[in-house]
Amino acid sequence: MFEKQGLLDEIPRLRRYARALCGDPGRADDLVQDTLERALVKAHLWQGGNLRAWLFTLMHNIFVNQWKQAQHMEFRADEDLPETPVRPAQQDALDLRDLERALAQLSPDHREVLLLVGLEELSYEQCAEVIGVPIGTVMSRLARARDRLRKLIASGASNGPLKRVK
Repeated sequence: MFEKQGLLDEIPRLRRYARALCGDPGRADDLVQDTLERALVKAHLWQGGNLRAWLFTLMHNIFVNQWKQAQHMEFRADEDLPETPVRPAQQDALDLRDLERALAQLSPDHREVLLLVGLEELSYEQCAEVIGVPIGTVMSRLARARDRLRKLIASGASNGPLKRVK
């Protein structure tokens, strides 16, 4: 059985990953709550090791189950992100907005791998364990996600159409 303090220490990471995964703070908080509830109920199944990876695995499974039930979960990037650190430079805020919009255009599988490795800094092995796929699949999805994200940002496709001002 894990220490409850260890579980509490992981909440900020769970919230950050859930928010990036769902794109909606309300749904992200629900996903974190469902994950914590399942962790407490299934605590007897935890076999030691990396608590964060186990919690991310639970969150992944819950997210996938909810996605399958809903048949389609729309990713909604917030325009106003109070919890996202924003530097005072206007260009940085615009770059962040463009990145969020580009992330929203990635498939859920690609976005998930990119966020686990890039944002949460999990190793390929831990990411493969969380998602339940072979490590080669993680590497392939990550390469495709990075390539697609790079192309979206370079093309400016994430900016949307320009408005004509008279």
